[in-house]
Amino acid sequence: MRAIYVKLFFIVSVSSLLFANECKEISKELKKLQELKTVVEAKIAKNKKLLQEIKAQKKALQDLNATIEKQIAQIESQRFKKLAKDFESMDPEYAGEKLSKIEDPKIAAYILYNMNSRKAGEALNYVAPESLSKIVKILTQLKKHEKK
Repeated sequence: MRAIYVKLFFIVSVSSLLFANECKEISKELKKLQELKTVVEAKIAKNKKLLQEIKAQKKALQDLNATIEKQIAQIESQRFKKLAKDFESMDPEYAGEKLSKIEDPKIAAYILYNMNSRKAGEALNYVAPESLSKIVKILTQLKKHEKK
């Protein structure tokens, strides 16, 4: 019987040593995981902060872009008004001839749009027919857009 107790005592002792070693290893692994969790959480917080900064910069760039586009539109409008005054001062036949030679019909349409309507009508009498249809199409779109 004594031999059984000795064997049992030996098994229990060995088991408790193995269990103690496993507990230590588990404890070490748990500690490593907690450290990794802390590192990951810190990186997540840092990335969230960076994301907020990027979003703020994106918004600022969008605002700046809108401002620049508005200024460009304003400058173009002023340029077309100046061109319109120049065309108004021309002889209608000469103005019509020049408008016909402008490659982009949009530009000719914007010039006519900014001209005095009577003088623009006189100049349109002398615009080449193929250019006239394109210009008139653009002018009607401008008028529709103006009404809205």
